[in-house]
Amino acid sequence: MLKLYIDSADVDKINDLNQYFPIAGVTTNPTILVQEGKPYLGILSEIRSVIGDEKDLFVQMLGDTAEEIVEEAHYLITKISGNLIVKIPATKEGIKAIKILSAEDISTLATTVYSPFQALLAAMAGADYVAPYVNRIDNLAFNGDKVVTDIAQLFKSYETSCSILAASFKNLQQVQDVCLSGADSVTVSPDLVEKMIDFPSTSVDVEVFKDQWRNLNGENCTNLMNT
Repeated sequence: MLKLYIDSADVDKINDLNQYFPIAGVTTNPTILVQEGKPYLGILSEIRSVIGDEKDLFVQMLGDTAEEIVEEAHYLITKISGNLIVKIPATKEGIKAIKILSAEDISTLATTVYSPFQALLAAMAGADYVAPYVNRIDNLAFNGDKVVTDIAQLFKSYETSCSILAASFKNLQQVQDVCLSGADSVTVSPDLVEKMIDFPSTSVDVEVFKDQWRNLNGENCTNLMNT
């Protein structure tokens, strides 16, 4: 089953979406956290209080070396409760950090993935997730959907347990394409989550049904309980 994540640090929007939609958790990055204009630990704690300890919360490390990344991960785990997944850039130092943290049974995601080989090496190092940046790949005149397809094929061929968490979308067509291409999960902005169910004809049809019901049962009969 596809997992749907919210790519945001806006606590109010996360709270609203989490009440209505089957959300698996929240992904954040340094840019998203900075946009909120508040201390990052406070924001992360608020998000955790909204989604609960069982759902996933992804937080990106900023260290340049593997040792710095590992140190950050250890620190964050002591500050934020629940299912925390450490996001690590898919660089040489990042792959090393993933190996270290994986050996400690700390969940990791390889982020800023642009190629199938980046994803495969991260999976071989022990990453639990890889995040191909679909729209950013498209902007480089490559094909983000094709990259996801290739990653999925490699993972299937080598029977890796690593999951594809596709990221960076500008529209729902991109989201749909990667879902059909083998992504295990997607992380999308709050506005795209809303658009997944926002189709004007649905509202029109519902009103037609209600009008027909009221015409038969009276204007005050708005539901099955007062007929």
